[in-house]
Amino acid sequence: MGFRLLLLLFLASLSAIWAQNVEDDVIIVNGTEAIASTDTNYICATIDWWPHDKCNYDQCPWGSSSIINLDLSHPLLAKAVQGLCSFERLRIRVGGSLEDKVLYDVGTLSSPCQPFTKMVGGLFGFSKGCLHMDRWDEVNHFFNKTGVIVTFGLNALYGRHEIRKGVWGGDWNSSNVNDFIKYTISKGHQIDSWEFGNELSGTGIGASVGAGQYARDLIKLRAIIDESYKNFNPKPLLVAPGGFYNKEWYNKLLQVTGPQVVNAVTHHVYNLGAGVDHRLVSKILDPHHLNKISETFSSLKETIQTYGPWASAWVGESGGAFNSGGHNISNTFVNSFWYLDQLGMAAKFDTKVYCRQTLIGGNYGLLDTTTFVPKPDYYSALLWHRLMGKKVIAVDTSASPYLRSYAHCSKGRDGITLLLINLSNQTEFKLTVQNSMNIGLNMDEKTNTKRKPFIHGLKRVVSWVGSKSSDQSSFREEYHLTPMDGELQSKTMLLNGKPLQLADSGDIPNLDSVLIDVNSPMSVPPLSIKFVVLPTFDASGCK
Repeated sequence: MGFRLLLLLFLASLSAIWAQNVEDDVIIVNGTEAIASTDTNYICATIDWWPHDKCNYDQCPWGSSSIINLDLSHPLLAKAVQGLCSFERLRIRVGGSLEDKVLYDVGTLSSPCQPFTKMVGGLFGFSKGCLHMDRWDEVNHFFNKTGVIVTFGLNALYGRHEIRKGVWGGDWNSSNVNDFIKYTISKGHQIDSWEFGNELSGTGIGASVGAGQYARDLIKLRAIIDESYKNFNPKPLLVAPGGFYNKEWYNKLLQVTGPQVVNAVTHHVYNLGAGVDHRLVSKILDPHHLNKISETFSSLKETIQTYGPWASAWVGESGGAFNSGGHNISNTFVNSFWYLDQLGMAAKFDTKVYCRQTLIGGNYGLLDTTTFVPKPDYYSALLWHRLMGKKVIAVDTSASPYLRSYAHCSKGRDGITLLLINLSNQTEFKLTVQNSMNIGLNMDEKTNTKRKPFIHGLKRVVSWVGSKSSDQSSFREEYHLTPMDGELQSKTMLLNGKPLQLADSGDIPNLDSVLIDVNSPMSVPPLSIKFVVLPTFDASGCK
């Protein structure tokens, strides 16, 4: 009986091997110039306002993760944040749905400073909330200790009234924000940027404000910042509107505000749909679905070029699936296919900052809400932060859409770093990386229209990826990401076959590469991700 079972298992494994396709492809990297660039602090994570009783789909995944009650003394929190700050500083954006109902307990505020509570008819089902200044001091002490850069989202509904369901009108009352900013300055708290409002653009989420009114209030806020920080150089940035992109609304906002009011145009991305959607995994692994959001990135880039060339594009909040993310999906390995693809795609459209919803809280937090232990996407963010430099360079490939490929100049050293994402469950991609600087082909149109002859031609005549001779000993670094036991929804990520787990001290593990001869074939197995560092790649655009 045991022999028969072994035989069946052996035959099953052979069947799996035979079922796997192997595709040979070429990746051509044009390192002669950068096609886009990010900020040095491209990686960003949010801390939200949601209280513990924020629930979706009979789940309440927020716990004590609000900026108001997060345990800032937890040793794993500081270690995780400092891990992301070890090469470049991490940006943290404080904001979220309830930010437009937050009062600041300072100055002339006449309302009592009460916590958020469930309230029928309240925005998102909650009352107004309040930030005590002693808590604000504690938060800034943590930010200063860990070395993060801070973007803070301000209440943009204060003083307004609801003129019809979901639509708010009237001038913004700036008094509470004015007092809050002055207090922040008086305490020496360092704020890199102030963001105005959350998801009030277009038709809004829960509430909306017209673009013209919003723009006039931004001009008022710009004046407050300029006056309050008149002795500072540089002054904090003003970023807005922190909502979902609506072409007409965003166009008008920039037209009315005019030059030098808004420094960064922020928009939100939840392109996977609702967290309860049973198709989440299939959407994450569908290249055609992933490509749809590129239209938003492209259109926003056009809006900025036309109406606000002085501003840059930021993704101010992106959690993949909305309503707290997908249970046992957003917090597992499979979500890194979406997350890393988003980082690569957004960068190609000149996005300067990409804020992940969230650092902690909900199903999509980079850290577990209860234990503070990093989830797979934390390590994906960490690898990007350490390896991918600011400059984006062009990549062309003959491979199917299931291979996602991105290239940046390497961070802090020569060469380039590739990000290769294999969404296919049955195709292994064997790749040859070529440098367009070394291509000297004069191929006729007939050959160019045929994929395989083009690839074989390249393999015959294109030289090695570097400018040095191919017989020189040289290595590439590979960081291969896979799930534990091959389970896509595993909460443990493997790096080069080893589990990424905290040390007994709580320290973030070393992210060690494997060294491989640069001339050997490169492969990306099914349903896996690779960062590949090519330190001797000749890329003049990176110099």
